[in-house]
Parts: sequence; C-alpha cells; structure tokens
Amino acid sequence: MTCSVGFFNSVPIAVLFLTVGLGYLIGKLRVGPIQLGGVCGTLIVALLIGQSGCQTRGDLKEVAFALFIFAMGYSGGPQFFANLNRSSLRYIVLPLIEALLVLAIVLLAVPLFGLDAGTAAGLAAGAATESAVVGTAAEALKHLGLAEAEVRRMEANIATAYTLTYLIGLISIVFFTSQVAPALLRINLRQACKALEEKLGAVAGEAGESLTPTLPRLVGRSHVVKDADGWSVAEVEAALGGRTAISRVLRNGAAIEPAIADRLATGDIVVVLGPRRFVLRAGAVIGPEIQLPEAHADDLQLTELQVIVSKKAVNGRTVGELAQRPGARRARGVFLQSIRRSGHMLPVMPSTVVQYGDLVTLVGAEPELSQAGAALGNELRRSGVTDLVFLAFGILVGLVIGSLGARLWGIPVSLGSGGGALVSGLVCGWINAKRPALGHMPDQAVQLLKDLGLAVFVASVGLSAGSEAVSLIKQHGAVLPLIGLLVSLGPASLSLWVGHKLLKIEGPLLVGAIAGQHVSTPAISAILGASGSAVPLLGYTVTYAIANVLLPVLGPVIVSLAHHLGG
Repeated sequence: MTCSVGFFNSVPIAVLFLTVGLGYLIGKLRVGPIQLGGVCGTLIVALLIGQSGCQTRGDLKEVAFALFIFAMGYSGGPQFFANLNRSSLRYIVLPLIEALLVLAIVLLAVPLFGLDAGTAAGLAAGAATESAVVGTAAEALKHLGLAEAEVRRMEANIATAYTLTYLIGLISIVFFTSQVAPALLRINLRQACKALEEKLGAVAGEAGESLTPTLPRLVGRSHVVKDADGWSVAEVEAALGGRTAISRVLRNGAAIEPAIADRLATGDIVVVLGPRRFVLRAGAVIGPEIQLPEAHADDLQLTELQVIVSKKAVNGRTVGELAQRPGARRARGVFLQSIRRSGHMLPVMPSTVVQYGDLVTLVGAEPELSQAGAALGNELRRSGVTDLVFLAFGILVGLVIGSLGARLWGIPVSLGSGGGALVSGLVCGWINAKRPALGHMPDQAVQLLKDLGLAVFVASVGLSAGSEAVSLIKQHGAVLPLIGLLVSLGPASLSLWVGHKLLKIEGPLLVGAIAGQHVSTPAISAILGASGSAVPLLGYTVTYAIANVLLPVLGPVIVSLAHHLGG
C-alpha cells in the first residue's frame, strides 16, 4: 500500500482498516427497510479516500476475495444442490431469468453508451445488488491481455459503477417486491399470507411465530385429570388440536410413560408438551393446572437439540411426511422447534420441505430426543476449530478450476480464480453437510471470512480507483443509474409475469422468490414486515440459493463479452 497523508505515510496499511471501519459504520445507517450495507459503504469511503492518493498494490485483495468467495460457496453449497430437483424446478426458472436478462440489458448498453468491460460489470453488480460480481469481474480483467494501467482503470470503473447503481438497485427492488408486485397481483399481502398458511396446513398465525422470537413456541404444563376421566391419551391429544403430546402420567405417585390407547382416571397428573397455543387449552379439556411433585419436576424440563440435516431419507421430505414415518410414533413428545436455512427461520408447517444443510432445532425429553435427532442427521458441532487443511486445499482446487478456459464463438471465457473458488466452495460445503466430520468450519468462522474477505477486497479496489472514479462519473454519471434501474426492475417484472401467469406460483411465495433471485436481504425483510408472516421465505430461500451462484458467474462472462463488443 502507498499513502502520502500524515500518519498513513509511515503505516499505510492503517488506511485499509480505517476504510473498512468507516464504511461499515456508514453502512449501518437505516431508513425504514433500506440499509446501505457495509460493502457499499466501504466502497464509498474508499473512493473518497482514494482521491488523496492512498492506493493498494499487490496480492492482498486477491487473497481476501478468494477467502470470501470460497466461504460463500461453502455456506450455500448444501442448499444449492438440495434445490436442484424436480420440486424446485419452477422456482429455478426465476434466477435464470434474472441472470439472462441482466446479461442481455448490460451487453445492449455496452455499444449504445460506449461502456467498457469494467463499467459494464460494475453496473451489473450494483443494480443486481450482488457484491460478489465485483470480485469475479475484477479478476477476469487480468485475462484480457491488456496493459496493467488499462486493467487498473477498468477495475476502478467496476467500483465506481457499482457504487453509482447499488442504491438504485436496492431501493427499487425493495419497493417493487413489498409494494408494487402485490398491487400488480391484486392481492393484500397480509391476507394472502394468512390464506396460504391455512392452505399449507398451518393454524392461522402459526407460520409467523418465527417472527416473534421473544415468546417460547413450545411449552410444558401439568394438569390433574378431572374433565377427561376415562378418556384415552389419543382422545385427549385430539381434543387439544392434535399438536400436543402427553409425555408422562403420574398415578399413585408413580410415573408412567403412556401409550396412546391408555385411559386416564380422575386424580391422574398428566404432563402435556407442545406448541403454546394448544397446550393452553389443556385446562378446559383435562382439568386444573397443578404443580408437579418435586420428585418429578424434571418431567417438565425440555431439552433442546440442534441437528444438521444430512440423512438422504429426510432430504426433500415435508414436515408432514416426516411425521408420518414409522419411527415418528416412537418420538412422541419430541417437537420441531425451528428450521433455519440461509440465515432465515422458515415457517414450521406440515408442507415445509426439509433439505440437506438445514439447521433443525428439536425440543423434548431423552432418550426420545436423541433418537429423533439421529434420524434427521448429525448434532451441531460446537467446536470452534476450523479445518485449515480442508480450507486451503479447497481453495487450491478452486484456483485450478478457475485457470481452465475455453473459447465460445472465438471469445475466451473462463471462470477465473473467483468463479473456480466459488464452485469448489459449493462442493466442499455439500460434502461437509453430508459428512460433518470432514472439513468442519464453524458458522462464525465462515461468516468472518465472508464479511472480512469482501470488505478488504472492495476497500482495496476502491482505494485503487483514485481519480478514475471522477472521470467515469463525468462520462457516464447520469446514464448509469437509469440503466441500473432497468437492470433491477426488468428481470423482476418479467419474473413476476412468468411466475404468476405461467408457473402459477402463489403470490406470497412469488414476491419472496423475486427477492431471492435478486439476493436481496433488505427486500425479504420488507416483505416479511409487510406480510406479518414467514411464508414468503419458502420462495425466497430456493431462488436465493441458486442466484447466489449464478450471478457471481456473470462477472467473467460480462467482462469477456463486453470487451469483445467494445473492441
């Protein structure tokens, strides 16, 4: 690094941390669901500081990006491969529309407005709000055979074009998915979600319980039998809505593990476990609530177990299907607390599909709890140790893949080191989901690699942009945001029509899927806030997993084709 400003002249690397720190501080500013984000904030700060002459040189940014893109593939690998199936086919169409239309619009703009390869790639990255494209495109510039100065200029244009179009892309997709799309579909998003919840097998409002984490979803209560004298366990559970389990019966001071055919008698004390709203009905069905004798107090202690889904027999099955499996009866009293996928809590409903890599939280008592967890996959490892051998060789394999190239219609095309590391990360993540003992990387470590790797990379790119940023703004500053608006809303509008008219995707799932194809966390946050339900996440997670792979691959493709068209 080089810097001629005060303290930074003697310690130039300090400017990198200053840029990242200030950038992420600015990125935390929020207006409603709109948040600039740390990446865009860092780029803005880097471009401003870069005007002072502070620049980065060397391989630091390449190392940082390799770590980021591999970690991104590693975290998304299980969901990516799990979604490559027939049931997800109609959703896969939407990220394909996103990728193809973004590519088409950007390439049309190249000859019309005289955009170079760097500007075109930055436009795609910003308008589609996919920061990874900045890295894959910047790396691809090195394979064009251009002079080093020209590569630096185009690299600077990537950063500047991204910054000019990102906010446009962010605001437009948030507003479109949460407000415009429901209006075009002629639905009230909140009412449509409630109707879809019931259709999918959820009790009204149940699918939105993941949005209220302050309240425990599963509880245990003890009641003395009065009104349910002579009733069987099965009859009582049915009267409570079929969502509860009587796990223990205390009779004459002795604890009994009841079968569903066992009958209750007046004076029995029963332990009822299940979702809060159903358990609270027990007083009216069974009899008054009572405190358990001290010797049996542990019967109300619910244990939590977190499991990574890795069993082939479970992947692709719905919650309802799993509940009907032969072994499910042996797991009475064990409940599904939550399903976490791609960082989001999915609504727990009979129709919710369970996939490889899902983090499932079970609640219940032993030994049934451990047995139920083993049937789903492997218990979440709490080890904080990263398998550096797996990480290093995984990235190495990715770099080898990225070095391979081909010619399409005479145009050289390759994934580059970034695309290769992404592919390798996807495979490594999938392997770890199937074999948790192999290649373990704690979630916190993966997140750090993604956040810090991308932050250091974009800071380096932004600082190197220097005066080139001003030149691009003067040349294309007015037109780039307009093209960016088209890049953002064009694929979203087409996906809305195709999804509604041809694919027949339900409205709440469709708007969530469009947010996912745009890999926009602010958009899905706005949708969840407007709907008051977690149902749109069922569409979001599928398209997000696919688009998170397709869009970064656009980087080298756009660079190669745009350079050819501009040449």
